[in-house]
Amino acid sequence: MTVAERVTAGPGTVPPITVAIIGTGVIGRDLVGKVHRSTVLNCGLVAGRNPESEGLRYAAGLGCPTTAEGIDAILAAPRPYDVVFDATNAMSHAEHWRLLQPLDTLLIDLTPSRVGRMVVPTVTGTRPPAERNVSLISCGGQASIPIAHALAQRFEVAYVEAVSTVAGTIAGRATRLNLDEYIATTQHALTALAGVRDTKAILNISPAVPPATFRTAVHAVVPGADPEAVRTLVDDAAERVRAHQPGYEVIACTVTGDRVVVSLEVTADSDVLPRYAGNLDIINSAAILVAEQHAARLAPAARTGVGG
Repeated sequence: MTVAERVTAGPGTVPPITVAIIGTGVIGRDLVGKVHRSTVLNCGLVAGRNPESEGLRYAAGLGCPTTAEGIDAILAAPRPYDVVFDATNAMSHAEHWRLLQPLDTLLIDLTPSRVGRMVVPTVTGTRPPAERNVSLISCGGQASIPIAHALAQRFEVAYVEAVSTVAGTIAGRATRLNLDEYIATTQHALTALAGVRDTKAILNISPAVPPATFRTAVHAVVPGADPEAVRTLVDDAAERVRAHQPGYEVIACTVTGDRVVVSLEVTADSDVLPRYAGNLDIINSAAILVAEQHAARLAPAARTGVGG
């Protein structure tokens, strides 16, 4: 069952809400594709800054309105969009939030800005905060936090380290500009959401050919860890993540004394991403889930619905 099918399952049908996407890089293009496939999200605008960008061409080809006027075009809309996805960079997001904050819009942040409420769907749920800014943290955070949280719910975890590896061919300019923010935000989220004080986050950009599939290794110090209990916790956490990210797999889980190592691999299910780009797919899938669940909550209320 797809995310949209899960949202619309049950009595009645969830009417579509209208969304906008800021950013036309590879993350933005994949978001456009996922919105296009959704039964409850209507693409109202894709906003970039380069009128010749591949992302704007792709969006236009799917029938989405496009603009090269960036955030200005979103602010100029006759009515606020129900949801705005920010697929730009951490510095830009802070300014976008300042401009959109007065509007009745849910801003979903795909940058490691650490501005909004941090959301990992299987750990925090998807309900937006009162201030309507949701942070998806980072790809490494989306991969590692469900496992770290599961371990910390059962054991006293002394240390967690999340080491993620992404292919260099899919690590775009914004990713490389935001490396410091990625590390700081992921580490902060591991502490805040897993409840482990001593944490570390590492991101490796691999130049390997063929490109490396996205992997995250969660290293934890867990005094008194029981191998069978650890494996059960890890498998249960992974199964919950697969409800919105089917390519999320545990490829190894070992317990040696008080050392736990969980190796994860994420493959992409996307119209534009290669299968090895699970890093982008996992954060975008979480973003779409947040938006679709928001649509389900808005269903009884009047829509803002730009353009329709």
